[in-house]
Amino acid sequence: MFSSANRLLKSQVLPKVLFFKNIFGIIWIIAGCGNSQASESADQKNTTINIGIQQDVGPLLLAKEKKLFEKAFQKDHVQVKWTEFQSGPPQIEAISSNHLDFAGVGNSPVISAQAADIGFKEISNTRLGLKSDAILVPKGSSIKTLKDLKGKKIAVAKGSSGFNLLNLALQKAGLKDSDVQIIQLQPDEAQSAFNAKKVDAWSIWEPFISYETLKHNARILTTEKQLNSFSPSFMLVRSQFAEEHPDLTVKFLKVYEQARLWEKQHFNEAVAIYAKAKNLDKKVVASALKNNPSTNLPISSKIIHAQQETADFQYKKHIIQKKIDTSKVVDNQYINQALSNKK
Repeated sequence: MFSSANRLLKSQVLPKVLFFKNIFGIIWIIAGCGNSQASESADQKNTTINIGIQQDVGPLLLAKEKKLFEKAFQKDHVQVKWTEFQSGPPQIEAISSNHLDFAGVGNSPVISAQAADIGFKEISNTRLGLKSDAILVPKGSSIKTLKDLKGKKIAVAKGSSGFNLLNLALQKAGLKDSDVQIIQLQPDEAQSAFNAKKVDAWSIWEPFISYETLKHNARILTTEKQLNSFSPSFMLVRSQFAEEHPDLTVKFLKVYEQARLWEKQHFNEAVAIYAKAKNLDKKVVASALKNNPSTNLPISSKIIHAQQETADFQYKKHIIQKKIDTSKVVDNQYINQALSNKK
């Protein structure tokens, strides 16, 4: 704006009165713009991006450990706040109460959230989820098939992707909910119960799967792949935040992609970072990443179809109370912009 004013003054020969009239007008305009920019800057300084993270290993944790979001948003005078959660459903509650702006969650919490009319959008497919969840049984367990689950105690976090996997497994085995004892526990509680053999099986996700199979010789009874099902993961944004800050939403996905690519290009270093952050064996971390690799993609029609099948199944099982169209919460505009501008 200053250079435009100088060109105006230099390119025109003006009478003195007109010159001063224009110069005062230009000064007034510049002052006005300065006030507007100051106001925008003040608003931006009051913006905080609230990010939810689960006990997971992947690009979000890498970005947290390397402070990638903090560095990227510092230029916009935006603060970053992290909150750790045990599973997806509590993150959905935080989005609903406007305490969370971004969260990475599995397929089932997204469906429950949409059925509850919570304001969010799916803005990226962060995992395809063919082996991201599993039903585990302890070493030496007599449970050999899904039908053997009848009468057994099974730990699971209600409303999670593990909960959905368990329901699919029971259906395939011809079992009803009443044929088993479902013990609703968050992962930290469930892990203790599973290792103490207070439950007979555990429906859970990575990195817990790799930890239990490598460290305690637990056995995988089934996965999504064996049930011919997808359990995709998504990055969610609170709808109001995306509407008010579309540029920051795009930038968030660009930083996430930066972390994902760094993990891919520096796999061993990333494994070491995750292992230290979560106090896990490097072999466990590497196994979890290979079983459930990260993506950062537009949400495809195939994934939407898989979600619709899951939603229809959950409605039939009365897990959700109304039919939903899973395509309605998909918004690929932000990931398309983030990837198109990728350098």
